[in-house]
Amino acid sequence: MALTALTRKERMRKALFYEPIDRVPTQINYTAAFGQSMAAFFDVPLEQLPHYLGNHMMRVDISHDGRVSDDGNVRFDWWGVGFDTREEGYFAAISPLAEAQDLDLYHWPDPHAPDLLRDAEETIAAKGEEYFIVPNLGFALFERAWSLRGFEQFFIDMATDPAYAGSLLDRITEIQLVLIHRYLDLGVDGGYFGDDYGAQKNLLFSPRMWRALIQPRLVRLFSPFKDRGLPIIMHSDGQIQQILPDLLEIGLTTLNPVQPEVLDHVWLQEQYGGRLSFYGGISTQTVLPYGTADEVKTAVSQVAHTLTPEGTGLVIAPSHRMMSDIPLQNVAVMLEAFRQLGN
Repeated sequence: MALTALTRKERMRKALFYEPIDRVPTQINYTAAFGQSMAAFFDVPLEQLPHYLGNHMMRVDISHDGRVSDDGNVRFDWWGVGFDTREEGYFAAISPLAEAQDLDLYHWPDPHAPDLLRDAEETIAAKGEEYFIVPNLGFALFERAWSLRGFEQFFIDMATDPAYAGSLLDRITEIQLVLIHRYLDLGVDGGYFGDDYGAQKNLLFSPRMWRALIQPRLVRLFSPFKDRGLPIIMHSDGQIQQILPDLLEIGLTTLNPVQPEVLDHVWLQEQYGGRLSFYGGISTQTVLPYGTADEVKTAVSQVAHTLTPEGTGLVIAPSHRMMSDIPLQNVAVMLEAFRQLGN
């Protein structure tokens, strides 16, 4: 007997926990520039694009406009890191702790600021019944540390001064925990963390270093969601196979982006199917920017077949935010393939 049609919110939650669903939930994330291109291509108002694309999840963030440098080339985030506005992705052009190691002298952001979650509160009130809403805790821990300190410098810190590296990670953890509890008080549906630990072929550091410096702080960030029985989604790029058992042990529910170039989908399902759910799977590195229409259709079909043999446990999506190197026609083909999954 066919399942009763679920709301997007219900379908997403059930899929993350391997519960029966009426069809596989889908999600398409994109950069601001590519969002404008898609809205024009599909002739949809920009604010209605997520609904048109069939998205199930919405991420809410802090309310912070960000100061822009006089030349317009750098926008400073809430933490004080300056990102290059000329890049469609994330390039930390200014790391404020690169030359200033004294953590007590740094002007840390205030996670208790009264209006900090104003936009998040409004989004939850307006969209919380329809969408699965999570806080956007990207650059959650390790990435936040290196963006503040500088990529190469923080690796040096971890190797030569682990006490300092740990102190910096602790400062970040304490701030994130305040935000997490405030988000939970607003009624988010789960946690969403972003923290990249891998390159294309291996981890960026040894598993031992990750377990010593990152894992204990990550446990603290996961715990408020875990204690409430809420799912924990984590985006972590690259070849992180060696620490997947650790992530599962500390409470990870859902792994993103399951890049097909890096983590073998058959292996993932054999090793973790039923214990970890998956989110992503359609390559933004190869098939979406360079594939034919047939190759895009095949990729969608293969991901659905491999990662959801029981019909649940998957949120099918591009493996990363889509950028302007992807032909719009391939997006249209992928959308149609997503819709066919429900038939």
